Amino acid sequence: MCGIIGICAIKRNVAPMISLGLKRLEYRGYDSVGVALVLNESRVHVLKARGDVDSFLSRFKVSEFKAYTGLGHTRWATHGAPSDVNAHPHTDCSGRIAVVHNGVIRNFSIIKSILEVRGHRITSETDTELIAHLIEDEIPFSSNFFEAFIRAISRLEGSYALAIINSSEPNKVYFARLKSPLVLGLGDGFNIIASDIPAVIEYTRRVLTLEDGEVGWITPTEVKLFKLTDDGIAEVKYESIMSRVRFIEWSFEEATRLGYPHFMLKEIVEQPNAIKSTYDGNIDDPIVKLAASLLNEANHIVLVGAGTSYHASLIISYFLSKIAKIKSTPLIASEYKVVEDSISREDVILAVSQSGETYDTLEAIRAFKSRGAKVIGITNVVGSALSRESDIAIYMRCGPEIGVAATKTYTSQIMVGSILAIYSAIENKSLDNSSTRNLIDDLSKASDILGLSIKTSLSILNDSPLRGIKSMYILGRGLGSMIAKEASLKVKEIAYIHAESYPAGESKHGPIALVEEKFPVYFIATSDSLEIIGNIMEMASRGASIVVVKPENVNLNISSSHSINVVDMPPVNSLLLEPYTLIPYFQLLAYKEAVARGYNPDKPRNLAKTVTVE
Repeated sequence: MCGIIGICAIKRNVAPMISLGLKRLEYRGYDSVGVALVLNESRVHVLKARGDVDSFLSRFKVSEFKAYTGLGHTRWATHGAPSDVNAHPHTDCSGRIAVVHNGVIRNFSIIKSILEVRGHRITSETDTELIAHLIEDEIPFSSNFFEAFIRAISRLEGSYALAIINSSEPNKVYFARLKSPLVLGLGDGFNIIASDIPAVIEYTRRVLTLEDGEVGWITPTEVKLFKLTDDGIAEVKYESIMSRVRFIEWSFEEATRLGYPHFMLKEIVEQPNAIKSTYDGNIDDPIVKLAASLLNEANHIVLVGAGTSYHASLIISYFLSKIAKIKSTPLIASEYKVVEDSISREDVILAVSQSGETYDTLEAIRAFKSRGAKVIGITNVVGSALSRESDIAIYMRCGPEIGVAATKTYTSQIMVGSILAIYSAIENKSLDNSSTRNLIDDLSKASDILGLSIKTSLSILNDSPLRGIKSMYILGRGLGSMIAKEASLKVKEIAYIHAESYPAGESKHGPIALVEEKFPVYFIATSDSLEIIGNIMEMASRGASIVVVKPENVNLNISSSHSINVVDMPPVNSLLLEPYTLIPYFQLLAYKEAVARGYNPDKPRNLAKTVTVE
């Protein structure tokens, strides 16, 4: 997730407007910043650097430039580490075309090879720079710049929100959207293209949200909009454009959250797009295939993570076993000394960390590396300590997560692990070609399943779903027991309710002693553990108040009663998809209860987003 802004104006300097827009978009990315300004018709003037927005604006004195058309970008790295050269905007060989981009280009490697053969000078590690060169490459075969632009983006696979300027057309900003957000801000004598409403709200409250497949351009006085279809390109009529314009009444703070009251709710709701980005960025990535080869060569695999990342590693380990028939050991990172003495150079460590800076996880991999083990890191932050210290780094590519309680990064970690398990199975021939295609097809549906689950959960849950509860169990078996650990963590850290999770089969070995009349017990029922019905009935016979959350197509033959409430989530046809249909219910359960109790779910007490101390 990156922040982009493009402005063109009549007799109004856009440099200060872009500067403020970058400040308003900083929450979308903050490892590097850049601007491109049309100062004359010979080339665009590009300024960019690694670092935060304030330092960049102060260093380059951006507001003091004078330009009527320009772009700005604040980056969240996905291809290439944070650096001056990898910062956006990117230009073509001539320096006349500048591009800013949010998204992931899946066929990056193929396009780069073709462009290099054709003589283009690629200077960065990014997928974005290739877009500028693609347009340049298409110009000789096109009747105008817009046609070259369309021909270029038709060669892209993946996701993109694009803003592009061309010094030969100094009063235009071109744009395109596919699976990444983009809005138009309509002003008086100026128009704006941006990733989000916060970037435009200081200047106009008339906003149009673009749809997938829409492309076009803005000038200071007009908007041209087209829709790409299988049959070609069709212009969107002016009347249709105007009918979609809405007036934004949000404050800036509300706009940053896109109208949601909290970042946590926004990030829960945006999970479908987040894991789609994760899927698109990793499903064909040769780095993932290289990591799969390393796992297959290992004598022993240890997964390490902390908090939510550890809970994701439990599921990753489970899928490695189920799909690739590979044995691994999930380990809480702070307990690495339990196995440290047994680690050797034949072993592989799979380290999972959203930030890539978690102290316990870094301590664990450093100890294991000192004994010769290889490290595969799964992280969301390019250039983080984990990415630098890993032998192979796999990036989640789901964008920054602002809320302290992990939501979209959890489901994205599971997505990365699932892809890794599939490629490990291909490597060791645990799967035939047909089974592989089926599993990859299943994963491609995860985004849709998450969307349905969120919608279902919002319709089911009331505003205080855990009213009066001080202690509860959240239980499961198999995959359900692993999801239950994350579910209970969300309830604890956000709603401040003691929520204990353990495998349901352990109830009779002690925990059931705490169960009395109306004691709340949630069960997560998955297709791999239908025997959980016995555990449900054990609790029901002690008078517990029970909620069973399951995919609709998992049949437990339970009829709802005064003590058993069955909640059906969207059906799925694959075990790989069950986390995505089940976890949103518990994320929203915790969120709604926290708000009902007057707590701020974005800032839970005593917690920090990244734990970098011992």
